[in-house]
Amino acid sequence: METNQTVDIRELNERIERQSSFVDALMMGMDKNIVGQKHLVEALLIGLLADGHVLLEGVPGLAKTLAIKTLASLIDADFSRIQFTPDLLPADVLGTMIYSQKTEEFNIRKGPIFANFVLADEINRAPAKVQSALLEAMQEKQVSISETTFELPNPFLVLATQNPIEQEGTYPLPEAQVDRFMLKVVVNYPKKEEERLIMRQNMNGNNTAISPVLKPEDIINARKVVKDVYMDEKIEKYIVDIVFATRNPEEYGLKELKNQIAFGGSPRATINLGLASRAYAFIKRRGYVVPEDVRAVCYDVLRHRIGLSYEAEANNVSSEEIISEILNAVEVP
Repeated sequence: METNQTVDIRELNERIERQSSFVDALMMGMDKNIVGQKHLVEALLIGLLADGHVLLEGVPGLAKTLAIKTLASLIDADFSRIQFTPDLLPADVLGTMIYSQKTEEFNIRKGPIFANFVLADEINRAPAKVQSALLEAMQEKQVSISETTFELPNPFLVLATQNPIEQEGTYPLPEAQVDRFMLKVVVNYPKKEEERLIMRQNMNGNNTAISPVLKPEDIINARKVVKDVYMDEKIEKYIVDIVFATRNPEEYGLKELKNQIAFGGSPRATINLGLASRAYAFIKRRGYVVPEDVRAVCYDVLRHRIGLSYEAEANNVSSEEIISEILNAVEVP
């Protein structure tokens, strides 16, 4: 039985390696405009392949918007950008009914949400009504305008950015909405050599034209292949243990974390950890998931799903530190 399974894995591995060849083309395309930021690029590809929305957090000027626009340019798909502001209305995002004097009837004008890639720039600047309208679109992949419901295009991906420093005039995202993002990626400053290259490219005006290398249908087909990536029962147990350790840390020998965690990851965290691990294995051109894949995506999947207690905030304990302790405590298969 083990021999047959080994052969199946080998065949699957070869198939995944063949069908993931476009990943290199996407990576090369991203490298033309984005210097460094490998983790950011990988996170965007994971969101794309696992059908999950991505929230990017970082100070201005770290190429968050450029990375999203570059990825959209590499795929021959509809792209729209919404600049979120405090006076934004749900109709500005979803669309509205417009009265036509010529036909003497109301017509529906669709908003910028009707695109394959939606860049929600500075998402935490919009009020609660806009956030709730966006929530339906992200979760249900549909939009209601007046009494009519419209399906959103496939693939549909919300790529949002937020600035963690400037909080004036911002609205913290509700926990329910933050949980709808598969990944929350913290974008850091580039290294010295990378920044020197960025400066040189921009001073010389080297803006490379990006040509599409994929079509939306290719992404839809790739997502089907990602679902075939093999995940062993031991890996499934490992993922469940990690998420359960965020809820009941004392059961994993982490009593000191009990008072630092207000609430742990929901079942959506478990699902997304599994999906993201598969997508990461696919990006690495592998037909099966290994524990390193889970650990690689764990921070991005869990950092926004662990609620910190007042005690943790008072002691400046971050969710990343809690995740590190959990990964060190949970037994690796």
